[in-house]
Amino acid sequence: MTGSTFGSLRVRNYRLFTIGQLVKLLGTWMLFTAQDWLVLQLSHNSASALGVVTALQFTPVLLLTLYGGQLADRFDKRHLLLIANASSTLVAALLGTLVVTGVVTLWWVFVTAALFGVISAIETPVRQSFVSELVNKELLPNALSLSSATFNAARIVGPAVAGLIIAALHDQTGPIFLITALLCIAPLVCVSRMRSAELFRGEHVAVAASEARTIDGLRYVRSRPDLSLAILLVLVVGLFGFNFQLTLAVLARVEFHVDARYFGLLTTAIALGALAGALASSRRRDRPSVYRVLAAAILFAGFETLVGFAPSFVVSVILLLPTGFFMIYFAQAANQRVQLGTDAAFRGRVMALYVLVFLGSTPIGSLIIGWCAERFGPRSGLVVGGVISLVATLALALFQLRRAGGRIHVGLHPRLHVRVHEQAAGIPAVRPAVR
Repeated sequence: MTGSTFGSLRVRNYRLFTIGQLVKLLGTWMLFTAQDWLVLQLSHNSASALGVVTALQFTPVLLLTLYGGQLADRFDKRHLLLIANASSTLVAALLGTLVVTGVVTLWWVFVTAALFGVISAIETPVRQSFVSELVNKELLPNALSLSSATFNAARIVGPAVAGLIIAALHDQTGPIFLITALLCIAPLVCVSRMRSAELFRGEHVAVAASEARTIDGLRYVRSRPDLSLAILLVLVVGLFGFNFQLTLAVLARVEFHVDARYFGLLTTAIALGALAGALASSRRRDRPSVYRVLAAAILFAGFETLVGFAPSFVVSVILLLPTGFFMIYFAQAANQRVQLGTDAAFRGRVMALYVLVFLGSTPIGSLIIGWCAERFGPRSGLVVGGVISLVATLALALFQLRRAGGRIHVGLHPRLHVRVHEQAAGIPAVRPAVR
């Protein structure tokens, strides 16, 4: 099991990449936690101020991610990652210095949040597409899943560590920003120590902007139904289903009337499920079928809807475990299907589009789901998000079956299984979908 689940870590360059990312992400999640706490301190507990910070971090994703993908296809991804991580180090150090010296204001936090958003918009598509240069094609699904597991492990540990430090320092957040600046040095060291000769790419030549246009990447995706369907599904599910930062907070505070400690149990449950989902998908060795992506989306949407109807806090915590599992299992299957099906010349721009719909849909979806929760009750955000995701996924599944001339067969012997029969060039083909 160790060999299959963590096989990519045997590759030196990927091992260095993962170590650097894990250390940096721990610092990043610590920074986000401290930043929110600092905003509340400076704004006298203003929720609107927190909303401005969130908008400033996500808006650059909407505006610059596609450009980041263009840069990834034009220039050496290692150099771009070094620049991005060095920038993160400087911004975190700036914010930490302002806080420690006592000259920080709310406007400074807004500025640094926007700078982090710009850096993330450029760095994320570069980092996503760089993974394909670290391992061979056989290990790529495993590498992508382990990268997701790294992210979710940091998401669990980082906020907890930040909370302990803030409490120990009597609500002082400045040292956390300085610690984050130090932790951001880790990927600089790790990326610098990678061996260029062991990267899975040809000799890199800088590409002119006219040869790596964003519009060409969009046309490429439009000409590939296998890619466009997966990205469209991520857009719809991300828009309506991936709003747990909002829906769980409302559920805990308004529906179950619990304090921050119990709210932490909800977020921890979904994060643990997500970590398990990432590790489960790490055993995959080939490109996921479209039906596996669709099945994972259906299961995620179904469990999210059940969370909305959960009769008690304990039942909600239990249901959030499989919800988190299938949330990441779906996201990873879609990511792997897109990455493994994309030509290397377009990978940066295609992954930029994937990141844009995956992350950029969050602020828009939060407004819609937040309005539902306020208008129709705290549970409605989860129910509406789950039901819309479920209906959209079923519609896309029917479209895929009709386009492929396929049909579904469900059997119970010797165990429950689902088979998708497709008609290709007049020859019936049988493809396993879910077991």
